[in-house]
Amino acid sequence: MSRAALGPRVARHVGKAWLAAGFLFLYLPIVTLVVYSFNDSPVPNQWAGFTTRWYAALAKDTEMINGLWLSLKIAFFTATGAVVLGTLAAFALVKYRRFSGRTVFSGMVSAPLVMPEVIVGLSLLLFLVSVQRGTEAMFGTGWPDRGALTIWLGHLLVGMAYATVVIQSRLQDLNPQLEEAAMDLGARPSQVFRLVTLPMITQALLSAWLLTFTISLDDVVLSAFLSGPGSTTLPLVIFSRARLGVNPSVNAMATVIITVVAIGVIVASYLIARAERERSKAVNKARSEAG
Repeated sequence: MSRAALGPRVARHVGKAWLAAGFLFLYLPIVTLVVYSFNDSPVPNQWAGFTTRWYAALAKDTEMINGLWLSLKIAFFTATGAVVLGTLAAFALVKYRRFSGRTVFSGMVSAPLVMPEVIVGLSLLLFLVSVQRGTEAMFGTGWPDRGALTIWLGHLLVGMAYATVVIQSRLQDLNPQLEEAAMDLGARPSQVFRLVTLPMITQALLSAWLLTFTISLDDVVLSAFLSGPGSTTLPLVIFSRARLGVNPSVNAMATVIITVVAIGVIVASYLIARAERERSKAVNKARSEAG
């Protein structure tokens, strides 16, 4: 074999090796975690036989179950609110390119993306303490108490920034002539958004929702600053237990979450691919009828 043919072949093998090494680096710890969730030994790195007792113990672990439920609720409302606010912010930045304070608004929307979470969490904590003192002095209530609401507000601040970036990038790629054609045909702005724009950015909205849901679900820093008594999220529960040594029931909880997420990703990928195929068929059909 000549050197000219040997070079590309070696490069392909090297590339595949690096790809395999990257996948091992990313997913081997996850596979190890899943395997050790069935370990009969309470010591994480010593295999003592197969068992499912940690899953039974997980079902009785009220602290972890309550933390998971609280994290899911906060993540759901964070993702929903972030998509709504992110869509409004993205529309303002894309559709209205000139308005007073646009530069400041764009900077403030993007600031949480580059700001360390420690700084964001500390600033929110100081702000909430000031608000509490003000409401206590004026109304005697001391609202809002640190808990699920304050955690949600902190997560919403960060999630909105991520949602805005995702949705804004999709809006910038849209063909404005489609919306102009709808308005020329007599559609009102609300109808243009509902019937033309919204179907074209649905995938971006779903991506932004899933991204902000994940960011909220596994957040530790903001939750640590903004949580209060009785409002401990799952990452905080796991983080507090990790200081004393991870209990195998934590591995069981992680395995359950990994399984649910994997199923969700597979189902979502299938639905998105099917919708894309149907859209392509509809476009090809329309072109054939027009031709």
